[in-house]
Parts: sequence; structure tokens; C-alpha cells
Amino acid sequence: MLLQGRPLRLAQVFLIVVPAFILFGYNQAGVGPLTTLQSWVHVFPEIDTTNTAGAVKAHNSTSMGAVVASFQLGALIGALSCSFLGDWIGRRKTVFLGAIISIIGQVLQATAYQIIQFTVGRVVLGIGIGFFSAAVPVWQSECTSAKHRGQHVIVDGICICLGYVLCNWIDFGLSKASGTVQWRIPLAITFFFELVVLCSVFLLPESPRWLVHVNRIDEATTSLAAYKGVPSDAEEIRMEIAGIESSLELSSHSTGSLTEMFSKKDHDRLLYRFCLCMGLQFFQQMCGGNLISVYASTIFEQNLGMNSDLARILSSCAMTWKFLCSFIAFFAIDRLGRRVIFMISGTGMSLCMIALAITNSFDQNHAASIASALFIFLFNSFYPFGFLGGNFLYCTEVAPVHLRAAMASISTANHWLWNFVVVMVTPVALNTISYQYYIMYAVISACIPIAVYLFYPETMNRNLEAINTVFREAPSPWQIVSMARHLPQGELDTRVPKPSIDERENV
Repeated sequence: MLLQGRPLRLAQVFLIVVPAFILFGYNQAGVGPLTTLQSWVHVFPEIDTTNTAGAVKAHNSTSMGAVVASFQLGALIGALSCSFLGDWIGRRKTVFLGAIISIIGQVLQATAYQIIQFTVGRVVLGIGIGFFSAAVPVWQSECTSAKHRGQHVIVDGICICLGYVLCNWIDFGLSKASGTVQWRIPLAITFFFELVVLCSVFLLPESPRWLVHVNRIDEATTSLAAYKGVPSDAEEIRMEIAGIESSLELSSHSTGSLTEMFSKKDHDRLLYRFCLCMGLQFFQQMCGGNLISVYASTIFEQNLGMNSDLARILSSCAMTWKFLCSFIAFFAIDRLGRRVIFMISGTGMSLCMIALAITNSFDQNHAASIASALFIFLFNSFYPFGFLGGNFLYCTEVAPVHLRAAMASISTANHWLWNFVVVMVTPVALNTISYQYYIMYAVISACIPIAVYLFYPETMNRNLEAINTVFREAPSPWQIVSMARHLPQGELDTRVPKPSIDERENV
């Protein structure tokens, strides 16, 4: 391999992670800012909410929500597909397949003249991005040291934010163009990132943990040594490979299916871990993050009464501020820990949503509109701190190696399911219940710090195999959090988990 150690890890970040998650953020927010353009509603009058009123506007709002959210529906399908593809063909081939599918969807979407073709393109594009969202964090976390795993995976969230920023500023810059160029170029411009992923994926080594999982030990040793930048015969490589093998041996009774978490002999507490992942991805969507990210320009223009240009500028500035704030999480994730950033983020978002509900309750009030815009910016300070990358990271950390791809995929599919719900419902909700819509997000966000404090163990600077030990050895689920707090930290903690009484009797 031409690259070793840090240069190789950086190559993985810049050639795979950065373009994949820019595509994630860009396409998730990509249609929202375009739906008020006259060139857009002329081609797609079925979802015109700008020049309509009354019952027609209400009907078109529902249709617009369905069309915009079809991307999330496709991403849900793509993420679910990775639950078996990730372990069958590996992390690299899954990402490669995602790049091909997303290119096809991008072509269909950017060349559409009918709403049906556009919607199909959104779904196909979503499938490809769903592959990225499930496979890339798993591949990345399995190749990164415990000390830097948080920072490396939090880059995912930073790139999602960068995608939002690029989308909003490109849409604003081209809004003064003539004809359908206003929205066709913004939709097609991301071909560059898909080609980068497509051409780069096989230049990087496969995940060493997946290679051990499929019994390709020599390749796993070479891959792990390359990512760490040490010789293949180094003692630390031998020890870590042995730790991965031991962890898999203790799971040899596993069927390799998530259905085993419903077994009476759930020694690894798979159901508990699965609920942690599903709950975290639910919180990530239902805290209101995508309400702001996808429909910020709509909120500024239609709900706060600002003119089109000012709404687009403020929306773009809000996304830029969100991008800048995401760097706070980059430096905090491996210093404060996962639990602290989740609790701070949830508390802050809840307070901001309460403030938005209050300020939006005033009709045609200039001072209230300014305050509302301020709290949107403040919300974009708290949201990326904990829930724009940290959620993907945590789900890959608590999942066992033999089910890591499956758990990450299904929990990510759950992320896309609630994403779909938010994007689908928001146009209708803003048009009907208005400020009361924010109250729901305030309540859900307030539940985050409580749930994290009680149920989510700390994973910062813990070896992935050592985290598995905590779930197996804790006397009861209520003691998992406290036991993880006292777990020795460091990359070389590769203790072999103790087999359960039933397993020892079987032996």
C-alpha cells in the first residue's frame, strides 16, 4: 500500500468520508430552498405553495412534503439493505454500490420535466445516500484507533453541515439565473463528489474487523498494520487481531441475525444495545434538526414574513453558522465524552424550541420575528454539538463486531424513517398548527438528557472489544453505565470477555 498510518487515515477521510457526507447533507437540504422559485413551480405546478392559497395550497403542501421526503424514503431502503450487504460484500463494495446508485438518481432528478421522474430520481438517489450513511461510519470506526475514533467519525457531521452550507449558498447564487438553470445546476453539481467516491474506494484497504469476521486473517493483519502505520508483525497488531478473534469466538454461538436479541440467552445484551441505537437515531431526527435544516428558508419567508432574498440569505447564514459550530463537537467529543455532549445538546435544543414556540405565536410582530431568527441560529449552535455525527459514531461503538453492520444499518434506517416523517409533515404542520408544532420538539429534546444519563454508557477512548466486555459482564442493565465509567481506557485494552455460565457448561 502506498500510504501508511496517518496519511492513509486522512486519505480515507478526504476521499470517502468528506464527499459521501457532503452528498448526505447537500441532497437532504437540496430541494427545500428551490421550492419557492418560479421556474420550479412552472415545471412542477402540482407542488406550488407560493402562488396558491386555501385548499389548493393545503393540498400542494402535502404533495410537496411527499416529493421532498421521497429522498428520505429511498435512504431508508438503502440503509436497510446494508444490514445484509455490509457483512456479505464488505464495507468498500457497499460504498462503491452506493456511489453508482446515487449517480443514476442524480441524473434522473436533474433532467426531470415531470414530477414522477423527479420523485423516482429522489428515491433512487436516496438509496445511494442511504448506503453511504450506514456503511461509511462502520468502515471508518473499524479502522480508527480508540483515541481518535470520536474526532474521525465526527467529521461525518461536519461534512453534512458543509453540504447544507453549499446547498443554500449555491441555490441563492443561482436564484438570479434565468429559466430552469436556477435549480437544475444546483441538483447536478454534486456529480463531482460521487465520482470522487467511485474512483477512490478501492484505493483504500478494507476494514480489518470485517476481514477477521470473514476469516481473512492475513489480509486483516495487513490492513490493520497499514491503518496504524506499523509493521504487520508488530506486537500491538498481533494483540489486537487476537482480541478481535476472541470476541468473535465468544459470539460463535450467534446466528449472525438480529433475531437472536429476542433469545432467552441474550448474553451480549443485544436488545439493550439495539434500543440504544434506535433511541439515539430517533432523538437525532425528532429534536427538530431537519425542520430547521430543510425548511429554514420556508420558515423565514412564509412564517416570519420576510422577503425571498432576505429569507435565502438568512437561511444560508444559519447553515454556515451551524457548520462553524460543528467544529466545537470535533474538539469536545474525545475530551468531554459522548454522554456529556448528548446531554448538553438536548437541553439546549429543548430551550430553543420553547423560545421558537413563544416567538412564533405573535402574528406579524417584527420584534418577535427577529427573536425567532436569533433562536434558530442558537438552535444551530446546540444541534451539531451532539447530534450531527455523534449519533452515527455511538451506534457503531456499542454494536458487537458480528452484528455491527446490521445494527448500524437498521438504526440508520430508523434515522431516515423519522427524517421522512419530519420532512413530510413539516409543510402541512407549519401551514396548520404553526407555532404549536415547535412544542413537540421541545418535549422530545427535553427527554434526551434524561435518557442518556440513565441508559447510555460512556464509550470515549474505549477499545471496541472492551466495550463489548461491559455489556457482557455487567450484572444487570442498570449497572452498565456505572461499569463503563470505570472501564480502563486505552487502545491496547483487549481483554477477552468472560464466557457466561451457560457457555462454560456447553464447553
